[in-house]
Amino acid sequence: MSREYSQSCSLACALDRVGERWSLLIVRELLLGPLRFSDLARSVGGAPTDVLTKRLREMEEHGIVCRRELAPPASAVAYELTEIGRGLEKPMLELGRWGLNFDEAGNAADVTPASLATVVRLILQPPSGTELTLGLRSGDLSYRLRIEDGWIEASRGEATDADLTLAGDPTDVLAAIVSGGPAESGIEIQGEQGLLEDLRAMVVLPERFREAAPLASG
Repeated sequence: MSREYSQSCSLACALDRVGERWSLLIVRELLLGPLRFSDLARSVGGAPTDVLTKRLREMEEHGIVCRRELAPPASAVAYELTEIGRGLEKPMLELGRWGLNFDEAGNAADVTPASLATVVRLILQPPSGTELTLGLRSGDLSYRLRIEDGWIEASRGEATDADLTLAGDPTDVLAAIVSGGPAESGIEIQGEQGLLEDLRAMVVLPERFREAAPLASG
């Protein structure tokens, strides 16, 4: 088998399993932790229930997601990624960063609390020596982002050990991280405020995003 054929076949196999509409959005949400079907449907947004059910069934068959019982008091079935499914994490982040080259800067104003942690992971590229725990709160959602060894591990839930916590509207939080200055007055900051400068040094964005009104002015 030629190397070219092998690479082409591998890519086709990958697209057969996660290339359908909604599949990667399901993966994106489950990367932050397990979700019940109703919460997953709400986080994905816009996916018809029957289509979402079909995608989850197919992804279960391929060993990408699995179901498990949540511990009391939840007492419900949740979907989570398998080890194979979590293998999509780094490729998805890189694909998202690549996609920023084609996104409209003004879309930053449309970031929702449910997608805030993912967007922060896209725009920050930390150096290998940095260690920092960042808490994010927006709406009724909280996230913990652990920056270590050049990687950002993210999960849902309160970051009780956060060195820095940012709370507020998603656009304002992003503005504070990217632009700073007056934008910081639009959010609640807990912890070492000086660490915002460290975050700002990790931001990698197409130039038009830095110039966009939603990020520049908060």
